[in-house]
Amino acid sequence: MSKLETNTIDTVSGTSTLTLGGSNASVVSAGTEVRSNKLSPASGTALQIGDSGDTITIPSGATIVNSGTQTGFGGTNTPAFLVKFSENVTDQAGGTTVKAPYNTEIYDTHNAYDNSTHYRFTVPSGEGGKYYIFMHQHLRDQGQNDNYSRISGRIFKNGSFFTEYQRGLVSDYFAGNLSNYVSFGINMDLSAGDYIEFKVVVYDTNFKFMEEGSYAGGYKLIT
Repeated sequence: MSKLETNTIDTVSGTSTLTLGGSNASVVSAGTEVRSNKLSPASGTALQIGDSGDTITIPSGATIVNSGTQTGFGGTNTPAFLVKFSENVTDQAGGTTVKAPYNTEIYDTHNAYDNSTHYRFTVPSGEGGKYYIFMHQHLRDQGQNDNYSRISGRIFKNGSFFTEYQRGLVSDYFAGNLSNYVSFGINMDLSAGDYIEFKVVVYDTNFKFMEEGSYAGGYKLIT
């Protein structure tokens, strides 16, 4: 039989689980109500619920439990990327905006981060939406022992300043090659083709990017 029309599919009396798919389907009655423990597709075919344009309703109080692998349902936080330095990057000029050249990919799900030329993430075709973008940058001065400085981590969108996190340092917080950090993240609306770059300003002294403890990245939010 290639088509079954009914109003209700229910489990056999005394059982509590209805399996869609699998083998050994056993229908015990038919008409306006079908009772069975399993409903199986024909051998070698997939089980489809509904057709294009149909609405599949899960009623209030019902729970969907997934113990298998899902695709196309619920969404995933991709594209996603996480990058870092392969080594310290020294001799960076103070008082100017300097791009952080993250050259090592920890992961890059859509091959969307350029880790060799522009050091930027570009939103792939068809992947516009809301993204969480973040950076955590470890900085040290270039050994000049300056007693005061300000440091700023910046996110640029399409080559223009978007936002920053800035810290003012007093006393010897940036002197004697001591470590300092800028760390923040933000939700952003991005369209396909938009690109993100990470930059730093150290206002009063030359500095270096430290490989240890430095990273940046982002991922698409499920909305």
